[in-house]
Amino acid sequence: MALTPRLDLRQSQQLVMTPQLQQAIKLLQLSNLDLAAYVEQELEKNPLLERADNLAVEEEHGSDREVEPDRDLSGDSDDSGALDELSLSNDSDAADAKESALDTDYDNVYTSDAAGDIPADGPRADAADTGFLAASSGSSSFSGSDVNLEQTLSEDISLRDHLSQQLSLLPLSHARKLIGAYLIDLVSEAGYLADDLGEVAATLGCSVDMVTEVLDQLRGLEPVGVFARDLGDCLALQLKDQNRYDPAIAALLDNLDMLAARDLKGLLAVCAVDQEDLAEMISEIRALDPKPGLQFGTDIAQTVVPDVFVRRRPDGGWHIELNSETLPKVLVNNQYHTILNGRARKKDEKEYISDCLNTANWLVKSLDQRAHTILKVATALVEEQEMFFTQGIEFLRPLNLKTIAEAISMHESTVSRVMSNKYMATSRGVFELKYFFTSAINSSEGGDSHSAVSVRHKLKQLIDEELPNKILSDDKIVELMRLQGIDIARRTVAKYRDAMKIPSSVQRRRQKKQLIAS
Repeated sequence: MALTPRLDLRQSQQLVMTPQLQQAIKLLQLSNLDLAAYVEQELEKNPLLERADNLAVEEEHGSDREVEPDRDLSGDSDDSGALDELSLSNDSDAADAKESALDTDYDNVYTSDAAGDIPADGPRADAADTGFLAASSGSSSFSGSDVNLEQTLSEDISLRDHLSQQLSLLPLSHARKLIGAYLIDLVSEAGYLADDLGEVAATLGCSVDMVTEVLDQLRGLEPVGVFARDLGDCLALQLKDQNRYDPAIAALLDNLDMLAARDLKGLLAVCAVDQEDLAEMISEIRALDPKPGLQFGTDIAQTVVPDVFVRRRPDGGWHIELNSETLPKVLVNNQYHTILNGRARKKDEKEYISDCLNTANWLVKSLDQRAHTILKVATALVEEQEMFFTQGIEFLRPLNLKTIAEAISMHESTVSRVMSNKYMATSRGVFELKYFFTSAINSSEGGDSHSAVSVRHKLKQLIDEELPNKILSDDKIVELMRLQGIDIARRTVAKYRDAMKIPSSVQRRRQKKQLIAS
């Protein structure tokens, strides 16, 4: 076959991910906090982007400034002199009134305007000449209305700061204090030290014995129980501090798993005590703090801010709206763009301004499209799961991404991005949008499938309502589920029970018997 050059024309289609499209996809899956941080970065980089509230304020001030030059300030000299004379007479009358009321010179009276600045006629001229006015204009007012109570709040001391303060008071050498400071950095928020001492010694280039000696010193710091290796060690340190550590309670601490399983007969044999002594030791352990480090300041958990609100209308329908507080309000400052574009002379300057304008317009468009997409997905969710909102969790239907995607004529990947880190506030609580997408469990009667979430709810109800003398086994639960039209396997019941941290039937029977006996 001869090799000859040939010119062919082919037609093909492919999806090109432009930077603008990538940005729109990225914005769609961001949470409200991440979105606010992203928009803040764009506001810093793009001079043509403005917050909507700031732009409205600037336009209002701009209109005021445009009106001021049109005012007629020209007038007769006699009229202006009369106005000056009237102003001086009023000022002198006010000064006489204050002097008579306070029985002091007018120059000694401290006056302040609403903003807290010293007026021009307040301080003497010599004070202004010495720079006192410039230094005092930024000072705060003496009035009580300007006091910010948040400035008087003290910061909570952290566990590491508290331990570091105590470490500085210990009679240790400089090298041992460095080891102690390194160990303090390894302590968890609960007060535990789980790192291997051999690795610590290798990192610091010292012997394990030296690290162990320093650790023994640190284990005596406050709060009692810090630098413990595990839960039993933490409780032992606190009992030793109370002078309540003996061989019997040491045996109890070595068998905390038996205590968690409420195996009292086994504990009686292990500790070699009677029931009264065992009950006393258990009450002492319950009075201890398993996480002593949490007594000090920790990171405050942020509450979930919903992206969508769902309310019932009087006519029986649903009112679905976006949370305006989580939507960044940015606009393109076209007036500033006109000014910059008119002053640009070089080619690169004009290209930069054009890129900023295109980026700003695309960002505003992407934010608007993101809001509309979230609203469409939330509306379709409410329509599909209306029985959940009216009846409760037992009526939650199985749902997948394909159903919502077909309802709103979008791709499943788009719906999946909307589900990420988005929350909906309803009359039944705040739920993540992913909560409404659950797998299906077949019906034993051939009807509609059941949602996995509703099945777990029914499983928990059966276990909560069981009698102490009739504990339900997993096989019995399967039978009861099938009577309710739910075709479920025994291993699925065990999996759901473990996920909800519900003990087995043997452990539940033992626990309920002990509760009745107590």
